[in-house]
Amino acid sequence: MSGPSGANKGAFAGVFTALLFAAALVGACGTLVESAWRAHAPVERYGAATAVVTGPQSVTDRLRRVGDDPEKQSRPLTERSRVQVAAAQRLRTVHGVRAVVADVSFPVLTSTGRTMTGHGWDSAALRPYKLSTGRAPQAADEVVVSGSAGVRPGQVVQMQVSEKPRPYRVTGLVASGPAAAFFTTATANALYGHPGQADALAVLADGSVDDGALKTALRAAAPGLTIATGRARGDAEDLSVAAVRPDILEIGASLGGVAVMTALVVVGGLIALSVRERAREFALLRAVGATPWQVRWQIMRETLAVGAPAALLGGVLSLGVGAGMHRAMVRKGVLPDGFGLSLSPLPVLAAFAATLLTAVLTALIACLRASRIRPVEALGEAANEKAGLPRWRRVTGIVFLVLGLNALGASTATSGPTAAAAIGGLVMCLIVATALLGPLLAGLGNRVLGRAAATVAPVAGRMAQQASAAAAVRAGSVITPVALAVAFAGTQLFAQPTVAHATTQQAAAGIRADQVLMSAGPGIPSGAADAARRVPGIAAATPVKNTTVVMAVKELGEKNLRSLPARGVGADAGAVIDPRVRSGRLADLRGPSVALSRDVAAGLKVGSVAPMWLGDGTRADLRVVAVYDRGLGFGDVLLPHDLALAHSSTQLDDQVLVRGKADLRPALTGYAGVQAVDRGALDATLSQQLKLQGFVNYVVVVAIAGFIVIGLVTTLALATAARRRELTLLRLVGATRRQVLRMLRLEAVIVLGTGIAAGGLIAAVTLMAFAFAVTGLPLPSVSLTSSGLVLLAVGGSGAAAILVPARAILRRHASPKIS
Repeated sequence: MSGPSGANKGAFAGVFTALLFAAALVGACGTLVESAWRAHAPVERYGAATAVVTGPQSVTDRLRRVGDDPEKQSRPLTERSRVQVAAAQRLRTVHGVRAVVADVSFPVLTSTGRTMTGHGWDSAALRPYKLSTGRAPQAADEVVVSGSAGVRPGQVVQMQVSEKPRPYRVTGLVASGPAAAFFTTATANALYGHPGQADALAVLADGSVDDGALKTALRAAAPGLTIATGRARGDAEDLSVAAVRPDILEIGASLGGVAVMTALVVVGGLIALSVRERAREFALLRAVGATPWQVRWQIMRETLAVGAPAALLGGVLSLGVGAGMHRAMVRKGVLPDGFGLSLSPLPVLAAFAATLLTAVLTALIACLRASRIRPVEALGEAANEKAGLPRWRRVTGIVFLVLGLNALGASTATSGPTAAAAIGGLVMCLIVATALLGPLLAGLGNRVLGRAAATVAPVAGRMAQQASAAAAVRAGSVITPVALAVAFAGTQLFAQPTVAHATTQQAAAGIRADQVLMSAGPGIPSGAADAARRVPGIAAATPVKNTTVVMAVKELGEKNLRSLPARGVGADAGAVIDPRVRSGRLADLRGPSVALSRDVAAGLKVGSVAPMWLGDGTRADLRVVAVYDRGLGFGDVLLPHDLALAHSSTQLDDQVLVRGKADLRPALTGYAGVQAVDRGALDATLSQQLKLQGFVNYVVVVAIAGFIVIGLVTTLALATAARRRELTLLRLVGATRRQVLRMLRLEAVIVLGTGIAAGGLIAAVTLMAFAFAVTGLPLPSVSLTSSGLVLLAVGGSGAAAILVPARAILRRHASPKIS
């Protein structure tokens, strides 16, 4: 059988373009996933260590599934899991071990405003740091610092760790490496504040055994501890990359799944439209004796011929797209600086396979009806486009509509993470239902908008209404990408602002502080809150320690392990914050207790025991003393301040909330970098954090919505180009060029208006359900400017895709003649 004729080259060019962009998007998501899978923090301070032994760096639990075996789930820790120094003695007995250094780390702030990391002098051998001048520290008030600190040996420097600054004499300088301050081992352990514990045990090998055998021996000597070698040593000194890795894996996989689903809808519509326009060709093949499988094979072979180079080229381009997304996320602070980019052929191959499989699958589905008709009926079928829908499309469309309504019910009946999880399923179910029931929507839209068009312009409007009604199936193929673009862009653009708006509102309504203590350095020493509390006129001063806990949260009937934002607050927290407690008392938050937001309480009541893992991975069964509503503004978990501080990497607070307007400057003179500001600075910090969280959302919108618009333009241009005979016939029977163009403009209003209305309805239903779950009111935060830009982009590009090819056709056939 022959390939596609010249008249069909435009259709295959459109399919090629859509598959190219689909492969580029899927491969870019694969690049992010692979980068997250392979990412490790840079190895800097442990460069000379063969292995680094730490406590467990993640929490693992087995959670039961309905009707299935328990599922193993894991979440990384955001605080350091300390290790007992006594374990070093066992490690030293392992063959091949030359030395074991118990490394402690703590932030140090100098009186000049420089931030460094403090260690014991024996940790200097781990990079190694080498003295460029002077000697090692020997007394409790001596220190060696990096040459970049701008001090000289013999100079006395004020250094603040967890209390007020104290004087230390500089005895030496180290030339290179991250900014560090080295104290005597005894002094460092005292400043560290955790007797008998260390951040890590760094193993220095003598070279007598290979790294693999040494790691096996170390694991046997220290069961239950984490042994990091090679690039994994970086994760032992910097937890930020490992902490963000699961989120990027989830974002990349989710975005890739949405890209594949979008490709199914967009590419499927293109191929279906192409097959429909070639109905006469396939009817003729059936009439002369071609079997159904011969027709199907021709369509799939042509799709493979177009799809293979498109998928391959798009896969190669995806490496650049993924690198650009990675660079933008690092620049905006969404990813830590040490989160490296991994480029390999794997995303290219994955994009190639997924895109090609999508193309072949959609081609097979699209050609089923054209290949199954009997030869006797073939030409008659081609001559008339049936307006009715096959039963399977009606039934399947109704099924997806019901699934979408179920997801809507789940999102409105639940809250927090559960509602967010239901939103994605709601959008996709409604979009698939729109794709399947598109011709019915086209008919409904034509009855409403077509009558309006006929009223505005009796001749051209009636022509547009009749043309749209006569090609309901074609109009349905066009409506789907329009609805998809509006629904997806609207949902993604306004879901995160709805959360951000609710977060700022809850924080603003619940914070009663008049002033906030903040630090220009690594944090606020614990004594600053006590100093502020003693000032006359100050009613309360509550230290706040931000941390993370890991907890099993019920989502859609099943429990999943989640990392939840938590805050450790002081005993007088009730005087400065109001999280809107619905049951219990915040004043009871002391000892092994916890207060939970209603979003994660999920059946836990006051007096219940909530099992969770604290920031450093310590398992704790905490008594629930309060359940509150404002989880967005204050985090999902509130802990006693002492409990949160004891299981954090540092002994410094993040803020101190102060009730009272007295001047605090005299009380803070002894604390370097700590200053009292009005609560507006806290609101500004929160707004900046929310903007960073929203950046990933905008990346998703640009990537997916851009691809949908490209598919929309290609579909509309193809559909218009396929109407060459129809437009020429209109000119032949006496319609002027101006009348035909006006008809097409009104037809564009009917078709695009129907699609925009369907997409807008899906977005509105989704956002209202989401807003109700988040805020308790069905009022999402919607920007009229952004809404207008979305509608302008979709409507403008769609109208251009219809009118530009039509003008070219009418110009080319100025003298009407049907070819």
